[in-house]
Amino acid sequence: MSFSAPYVEKRTRKRVFLRQMDKLLNWIELEKEINKAYKRGKSVDGRPSYPGLLLFKMQLLQIWYGLSDPAVEDFVNDSLSAMQFCGLQLEEDVPDHSTLSRFRKELVEKKAYDRLLRKINRQLKDKGIMIKSGKAMVDASLTDSPFRPKGKTEYHIATDRKEDDRDENDKQQEEIQHKLIKKEKPGVDSEGRWVKKGGKLHYGYKKQVATDENGMVEAVHTTTANEHDSKGLKTVLEKVPKEKKQEVFTDKGYKVPDNDTYLKKQNIKNRIQHKAYRNKPLTKWEKEFNKLISKQRYVVERTFGGMVRWFGAGRARYKGMARVHGQHVMEAIAYNLKRSPGLLAVRCAQ
Repeated sequence: MSFSAPYVEKRTRKRVFLRQMDKLLNWIELEKEINKAYKRGKSVDGRPSYPGLLLFKMQLLQIWYGLSDPAVEDFVNDSLSAMQFCGLQLEEDVPDHSTLSRFRKELVEKKAYDRLLRKINRQLKDKGIMIKSGKAMVDASLTDSPFRPKGKTEYHIATDRKEDDRDENDKQQEEIQHKLIKKEKPGVDSEGRWVKKGGKLHYGYKKQVATDENGMVEAVHTTTANEHDSKGLKTVLEKVPKEKKQEVFTDKGYKVPDNDTYLKKQNIKNRIQHKAYRNKPLTKWEKEFNKLISKQRYVVERTFGGMVRWFGAGRARYKGMARVHGQHVMEAIAYNLKRSPGLLAVRCAQ
């Protein structure tokens, strides 16, 4: 094998993947949705600004290849396959990082990312890549923010996956401290929150996702890191099409009366794992039930693992819950698209 062979192989894989992505979707239909949120104006020198679809594709490249705004600008400039994927000609200029940032801000403000996820998923279902009806698997994962405050807190910190039993004084102190942070420390993300997990402190946010039986992401909901998982079930499920939540599978962290009541009212089969309480251990039947649920819901844990392995998910790129939510949804879109060629090949082989 020559010295250059691995490099050539890597470039070939990238070229093949981006060609697959270019052919996978009806991008014109997607562009219509993008343009509802992104209105093209004029650049500083009077020329028309860049198309929204071009900027959206550059955002996908950022997720797939772990690139910052300046880095993705260089990436597209240096890669012919990336330039072709974005629909650029050799003589055309690549949008700069400030243009990308403004585009992202506009889509966040218009709450466009959730709509784009739904549009893309609808196309994937029409192609037989995603399942059209059935079960929803729900779970949560922390996203650490690098823009966390330094120094000691003056209140007790909530523990992940446990009911927040702190007294009102602790909760008030937390809000007071974050108001001071927002006023006095502009470099800190004042919207994030602290939480303890596995004995370690985390600052930032929590993403809750609902996937189908193959682990493809149907919906995303973002909260502060200290919000209990159980509070997000209704919100994330409301983003899932009715036919895709005939049964809901999730772990015992979601086992609260409000969720049981909600699922019953919606005529959704309740597959939340049972939880033991003090002086009330699980029955033999409940233990067996929990084992059966675990065998079904592992796919959502695999989804989180794939996002971390492929995209470095679990670390916030931006400040503020709205922008971090946009990041979460873009990671979901990038994940679904990356897995699509493999799922399509399996379908064609059957």
